[in-house]
Amino acid sequence: MEKVKIVFIEDDAFLAQIYTKALDQAGYDVALAQNGEEGLKLIEREHPSLILLDILLPHMDGFEVLETLKSRPALQPIPVLVITNLGNKEDVDRAASLGAAGYLIKAHALPKDVVGKIQTILG
Repeated sequence: MEKVKIVFIEDDAFLAQIYTKALDQAGYDVALAQNGEEGLKLIEREHPSLILLDILLPHMDGFEVLETLKSRPALQPIPVLVITNLGNKEDVDRAASLGAAGYLIKAHALPKDVVGKIQTILG
């Protein structure tokens, strides 16, 4: 069976490694990008089943990535799970209004929580 592909856009190498390892152990195939621009190129190339997206990113922030994704018909249907340290209501609401399928705060989300949320989103 082919592994489910996830594109993870995260600029913190340490966190990226922790989450990638957990996702890999859960049976997902993870492709990593370290900034928004790189992430968009990777998404266009890979057409993943899900995108894990940080908001605070160099070159292009997560909100810009989300807006761009949702403006492109071929990429629109891909669910996006935001995982960030931004926890205020405005940020959560903005991500939801831009089409995010879920929102997790890094400080409150263990890797197993992220895996569980992905499983819920993908059904």
